[in-house]
Amino acid sequence: MSASREVPIPYRIVALLQEQNRLIGYPPDRLAREIQSAGFRCTRCGSCCTRALNSNIFLLDHEVTAAGTIDPASVVPAPDPEFCDQNGTLYSSGFSLRMKDDTPGSCWFLENGRCRIYDQRFSVCRIYPHMLHGITDEAEPGGRTWQKFARLHDHGSYQGDIPWDDCLELARNVKEYENAVLTQQISFLETVHEYFTVHGLRHDPARYDHRLHQFLAGDPVPVMVYRSGELAAFDSSRTGFAR
Repeated sequence: MSASREVPIPYRIVALLQEQNRLIGYPPDRLAREIQSAGFRCTRCGSCCTRALNSNIFLLDHEVTAAGTIDPASVVPAPDPEFCDQNGTLYSSGFSLRMKDDTPGSCWFLENGRCRIYDQRFSVCRIYPHMLHGITDEAEPGGRTWQKFARLHDHGSYQGDIPWDDCLELARNVKEYENAVLTQQISFLETVHEYFTVHGLRHDPARYDHRLHQFLAGDPVPVMVYRSGELAAFDSSRTGFAR
């Protein structure tokens, strides 16, 4: 179990708010210089659209409806639910795109190595592999640094000539996406905290481990998923919300 789940929710919210403040204060031109220096260009190799490089493709809250409109079967609860109450219900912070059961674990929309909705692809797909994650710097106690690329040199091509204006726009999009993810996570934690308090629930670590094993194995388990400021029951047997 992740150690972060042992931290009381209010403290986790404060930590995320601090992380969000650091993100907002990060100069976009500094990230743009990193982007221009790397010169990454997508070659549409499809590697990042498989479990070989990414365990899941997380959707922002407002993108869930768009994905469901294209294909209702394309969205599933994110594969890393945060909590499990004493009754055995899991709680997930949002949705990811469904991954196929083929050998590479392809994204639901990947066909013959190409994205079939490329012009409609989602935020994380548009900015990938660029990112801006605050991480602990082990070389300096209490220090922080930034991770700016995911799986560098594992896909695409590098040292391309990218115009500065494009780099700056991408840097701003990266910051916007990362801020949206943090905002959604904070809102999810606030919602779970209130829901648990109102309904007399608590996180059960032992039951969590058992339920998570079932969930990852594809067994039908009760899951509450955060969406649009609320928690809604997801019916895994019907691939949709319970009615």
